Amino acid sequence: MRTLVDHQTITRPAPVLPSTGAVRPLGLDEVALTGGFWADRQRVNGEASIPHCDRWETRVGWIDNFRHALDGSITQRRTGREFSDSDVYKMIEAMAWEVGRTGDPALEARIQELTALIGAVQEPDGYLSTKFGRPGQEPRYSDLAWGHELYCFGHLIQAAVARLRTGHDDELVAIARRAADHVCAEFGPDGRDAVCGHPEIEVALVELARATGERRYLDQAALFVERRGRGTLPDIELGREYYQDDVPVRDATVLRGHAVRALYLTAAAVDVAVETHDEALLDAVRRQYERTLARRTYLTGGMGAHHQDEAFGDDHELPPDRAYCETCAGVASVMVAWRLLLATGEARWADVVERTLYNVVATSPAQDGQAFFYTNPLHKRVPGSAADPDQVSARALSRLRAPWFEVSCCPTNVARTLASLGAYLATTTDDGVQLHQYAPARIATTLGDGRPIGLEVATGYPHDGDVVVRVTQAPEGEVGLSLRVPSWAVGAATLDGAPVEGGVAVVRRVFAVGDEVRLSLPVEPRVTTPDDRIDAVRGCVAVERGPLVLCAESTDLPGGLHVDAIRLDASAPLVSDGDGARGRARAVEHADAGWPYGPQAHERAADGFDLRLVPYHSWANRGPSTMRVWIPTA
Repeated sequence: MRTLVDHQTITRPAPVLPSTGAVRPLGLDEVALTGGFWADRQRVNGEASIPHCDRWETRVGWIDNFRHALDGSITQRRTGREFSDSDVYKMIEAMAWEVGRTGDPALEARIQELTALIGAVQEPDGYLSTKFGRPGQEPRYSDLAWGHELYCFGHLIQAAVARLRTGHDDELVAIARRAADHVCAEFGPDGRDAVCGHPEIEVALVELARATGERRYLDQAALFVERRGRGTLPDIELGREYYQDDVPVRDATVLRGHAVRALYLTAAAVDVAVETHDEALLDAVRRQYERTLARRTYLTGGMGAHHQDEAFGDDHELPPDRAYCETCAGVASVMVAWRLLLATGEARWADVVERTLYNVVATSPAQDGQAFFYTNPLHKRVPGSAADPDQVSARALSRLRAPWFEVSCCPTNVARTLASLGAYLATTTDDGVQLHQYAPARIATTLGDGRPIGLEVATGYPHDGDVVVRVTQAPEGEVGLSLRVPSWAVGAATLDGAPVEGGVAVVRRVFAVGDEVRLSLPVEPRVTTPDDRIDAVRGCVAVERGPLVLCAESTDLPGGLHVDAIRLDASAPLVSDGDGARGRARAVEHADAGWPYGPQAHERAADGFDLRLVPYHSWANRGPSTMRVWIPTA
């Protein structure tokens, strides 16, 4: 049986572990978040969000679907959408990373309980679904366009990879391997010439190949990637581009269609390209993602301009008030950018990860971790009403964070991302460590040449831009310490005076225990202007502070002023205000006329005032409000 690599060299607690690449990712056993912005969110995720997901999946019956499949009542009692199994699997993945991070015995027991239930439903040939295949249900694979069977398998496999990489080669791993073997037999070169309507199985199979060393899983993933775009799925009103079945992956020029599907497929294509050393495929998907970032991405890093199909718009079609920017698309974009960083070592991809983490992923959960945004618009004209804490909400219609949705892919996606977040902070090479994200942390790892190194990172980032890296274990000989300098950080400098090249400052020398390297990043608020081809925000500016996108929220406006009545004086100085900023603005009064067009003036200037701007990720935490990121200028 062909093996991929010696998998012992890549079995570490991290969600993405390529067998090759410019840099090596660290595992959760090598990096620990110790405080600050992300450690707080990781703690809330473990203490509140993951149990919250478990309670709701129990309450709405998605876990009981597996019990009903066993007792024969599934056709009468099944609840949830066709893909509800996948959210149980994503929750288990979040639990697995959290157990790997903390050793929580209660979560470990819950994983084993759920695993036993799921395993009992699996059929002898490895097939596993609560939606298809039983008497009274539609046959297996009778609706590949919408059935999500392979999509669900993908999330099952990713949960099993998390278990395997956190030291648990258990029954969940066995279940996932049987499912993966079934997929290879059913959809291999001699099987069905087909793909799933929602990419996901591809990225999961590559990671399973990396974790087990079994080449057939990689081969199957590559086969799925090559089949995509050849019209195997039915044409629909939204077009085959909705599920990326319109153009072969290698021939596409930009990401299009359903944003989450497109990004999951792109992540898988990067994985396949890396493992098969296919430079042409890697270059193709890199160029597609670059164009998507340049023309189809919001300031927050969010992707998806259309509500009706959760899809990308055309180039520069980025309306802030109709932005969809699904939270899952933000998670998926982080997946793509991180893979490109590992493959190339280029710091610009860490910039994308940072922007999206702070302004999409961090925006979704409420402060208590028990309510979530599904969509992330950049402009809200009408205050929302608080969601009923005991009711399931429509995914796109909630104007405030909601506890649960009819489609609750986002809460579990956020949960698994935050639980594994430590694995996205740093990488190593044979002769150095690269810091990509800044948070208080402890790092204890081994360089590629076998030398151990320990670091402690102290910072108040993103509140302030001072980052101090202290050596706690010094390797023998010279070593390079690379610190990313974000593209917005003009004027950044290290204590050592290291030059900034390619978005990084590298200090290379022989280090001793106690040595410190300091990076100072200018996180003062700054005005950002849009590309003038983005019609929807022409004449507006935004304000950013360090990695944070800021917004105006009606909660902070005087006299009940609406956010659409403010004009920012972009020439006036901005001053820091906590994690936000203050600037000078004026209010306008609008006079409605019988017709909103013509030479008559409908706007009259009112008094000026100090405008408070807050981090976008914090909006709507203080109750119903109107909000906007892009503000017209005075």
